[in-house]
Amino acid sequence: MSQIDIFGNPISQKSGSQKEGLTVLENGEYVCYPNFFSKSESDLLFKSLRSNIIWKQESMNMYGKKIYFPRLTAWYGNNDKPYSFSGITLQPLPWTSEILKIKSKIELITKIMFNSVLLNLYRDGNDSISWHTDAEKELGINPIIASVNFGATRKFQLRHIKSKEKLEIELTHGSLLIMQGELQHFWQHQVPKTSKPIGERINLTFRVIK
Repeated sequence: MSQIDIFGNPISQKSGSQKEGLTVLENGEYVCYPNFFSKSESDLLFKSLRSNIIWKQESMNMYGKKIYFPRLTAWYGNNDKPYSFSGITLQPLPWTSEILKIKSKIELITKIMFNSVLLNLYRDGNDSISWHTDAEKELGINPIIASVNFGATRKFQLRHIKSKEKLEIELTHGSLLIMQGELQHFWQHQVPKTSKPIGERINLTFRVIK
């Protein structure tokens, strides 16, 4: 099946090949911009998001026990776009000026009008997110996910579901990672815990809820 990337270019299936900043994997591709936001922009946005976002520690029931997520989360977007994952359903809060500023800059690159964003606050190296895909039915087939990062650099790992091939990307302060093509259907991703002393990190993953 032929695929087109966000720049309108045909995508080859040679794993690890690159074209105009696009990294093409087997069954998926991504684009990474390490300094999409300047340091001054990133510093201001981190401070504003840390203070103004309504952060919550969500939980899920597993084997009869309440398990708290090892991070704080928030869901913002259009008011008719709830999102369900890990046994919970999040109702979106109204867009804030900071999020709309980030969103508009991303949309200039992706040409995608995102209607929702999941925010994660990693307070230290003990906060994490385990292996998963963003392949919920609300996201449709081959979703484009735009991931923005502010604060401490954390390792972002990818693992092919079938071949178990692994990749690692360091997501830095002000970086943008765009995941697209079949990636969410064939590659899991995680942000693992680390024992190293590390500061807070805020991640925003913009998406389109169908």
